[in-house]
Amino acid sequence: MNNIVSRKDQNNIAIISVNNPPVNALSQAVRIGIKDNVAAADADNNIKAIILCCEGRTFMAGADITEFGKPPLDPWLPEVVESIDKTSKPLIAAIHGTAFGGGLEVALGCNYRVAIASALVGTPEVKLGLLPGAGGTQRLPRVAELKTALDMVVSGNPVKAEKALKAGIIDRIVDGDLLEGAIAFANELIAEGASLPRISDNNVDTSAMPDDFFATYRKGIARRSRGYFAPEKCIQAVEAAINLPFNEGLKRERELFMECMASPHSKALQHAFFAERAASNIKGFDKSIAPRDIKSVGIIGAGTMGGGIAMNFLNAGIPVTILEMNQDAIDRGLGIIRKNYEATAKKGRMTMEQVEGAMGLLSPTTNYDDLANADLIIEAVFENMDVKKQVFTKLDAVAKKGAILATNTSYLDINAIADMTNRPQDVLGLHFFSPANIMRLLEIVNADKTAPDALLTVVKLAKKIKKVGVVAGVCHGFIGNRMLEGYGREAGLLMLEGASPQQIDAAIFNWGMPMGPLAMGDMAGIDIGYMLRQQFPADRFDEHAYRVPNRMVEAGRKGQKTGKGYYLYEAGNRTPQPDPEVEAIIIEEAAKAGITRRENISDEEIVARCIYPLINEGAYILEEGFAARPSDIDVVWMNGYGFPPYHGGPMFYADHIGLENVLKTLEDFTAKFGERWWKPAPLIKKLVAEGKNFSSLNR
Repeated sequence: MNNIVSRKDQNNIAIISVNNPPVNALSQAVRIGIKDNVAAADADNNIKAIILCCEGRTFMAGADITEFGKPPLDPWLPEVVESIDKTSKPLIAAIHGTAFGGGLEVALGCNYRVAIASALVGTPEVKLGLLPGAGGTQRLPRVAELKTALDMVVSGNPVKAEKALKAGIIDRIVDGDLLEGAIAFANELIAEGASLPRISDNNVDTSAMPDDFFATYRKGIARRSRGYFAPEKCIQAVEAAINLPFNEGLKRERELFMECMASPHSKALQHAFFAERAASNIKGFDKSIAPRDIKSVGIIGAGTMGGGIAMNFLNAGIPVTILEMNQDAIDRGLGIIRKNYEATAKKGRMTMEQVEGAMGLLSPTTNYDDLANADLIIEAVFENMDVKKQVFTKLDAVAKKGAILATNTSYLDINAIADMTNRPQDVLGLHFFSPANIMRLLEIVNADKTAPDALLTVVKLAKKIKKVGVVAGVCHGFIGNRMLEGYGREAGLLMLEGASPQQIDAAIFNWGMPMGPLAMGDMAGIDIGYMLRQQFPADRFDEHAYRVPNRMVEAGRKGQKTGKGYYLYEAGNRTPQPDPEVEAIIIEEAAKAGITRRENISDEEIVARCIYPLINEGAYILEEGFAARPSDIDVVWMNGYGFPPYHGGPMFYADHIGLENVLKTLEDFTAKFGERWWKPAPLIKKLVAEGKNFSSLNR
């Protein structure tokens, strides 16, 4: 026995309790403790029923992530679940918080499951590139309706207790104290002389399953599972539950689980999981520093970005004062916020009472003085340095002492903005990504004079508003947009060299990005980049790369919003259509640039030309100290730019394909295209020479 898992008997009921904070992860000690305690209680003649529960804030929430990537430690979780499945006395799992992954599999190995109404159950393994490997794919379809079970395994999304009750996954929802309810349930079973139902004895109910059920299901998830390895393996495992006896199904589940474990996708997704958690840990930070208290927020600008930013704080219950220059702008902004909330309510994700509660926390104003008591003020006005400097001059005059002043700039020099105030220690960047109420990424830009407690405050606040916060230093474009320039540059040059917009976008889409760089430009608005480029010296950019987008913007082709960009768009239809006019512009601009077009540009070259600049620029950013670790860069690109998580982010992807191979390609491109944009970062050369990779810098 061990201290992490304990037993206490109440009359003739053994209560086995797990206490492994913070989430009662199924570590080796927990597995041993459950197995041994259940076996001892089962052998005890005085015990008539067993309850398995957890202390703290949750039931067992899954595997112990500290054991990931290490050799398995006895006993394996499947062995533990099999042992509790064979008990001779009623075994009841009492669930609160979350029963996820292995935690749910343990519960499914019990005879009965009770839960409080707020509990969640789920099998999120697919999000780590895996499948439930302790019988979850075999037991869930034997207890729940097939479609529900398949959805849980393939999506990884949790199910609320009420739905789990209807599905048969849990047997009773307990009102009041969970343990008291579980004991009462156990006494009922003892009094009734109840049988010992084992899910493993059940057959999957296929009576209502059409012949094309799995084919239709595969087609239905094709878009969201594109490129991922594990979802198909999850489906195959559930198919095994239908087609094979239980024990053979377990063997097939294990085979498929090991295939997933060996997949590079699983390694990438696990990297993404750990990288997100590491991003909030500021390297070299004094842990004695206390964050400032943020009880109210001011936002300047009620447009698309400002309104979206406001919703994040309203959702977290933090009052917001939002400022615009006139009442018409205020009315438009509040109308859009309300419209967004009401759309969410129509989808069943909020109640109208919650909508009104959020709107009730929002105070509109046209007067800067009304921001005087805000603890945090975020500027979200037009991306123009002169405009932002004017705003911060006003804020410096009205904001209270100790208020944090943040700019939502995407590119501009935050040190120059901070210098417009007498309190540069309170100024930093909060780069939200559009739409700000949906996108998870928040680049937190630490300016040269930002106070440590101000930085710590917004890092912690990012979690509260459910953002993935990544700290960056002040440089042009910070992490994400600085890297984006190379991605867009090469797409522009490839067009001139002979690749069509359709080929470029198809190659990048097929590699894994949600859309190609040119289709993305059309969606965002080609004119946005055009206007930003006017604010910076021309020598920042390749003289040819933006010839085509510049011509199009000047001709009124701004993307989807004008119905014309790199593609044509029919009214009410965002499907891009090739446009001969664009091809003519490309050919004209190539001739002006003196570029000889070629017909043999491969998809492989397109991918390398667009993706490798991300890696190289990321290495420069690391060298220059504008990102703390390679995994932070990966988090930025996976959460802000659609870099496929199954590739793990640009820096992880470089490690996967081999940093020495990346270096050779960069050197080849340097010889072919010149060193201005392709000169390999010294850090890459250094790591290759030392036989290391980017992951060695994450420690």
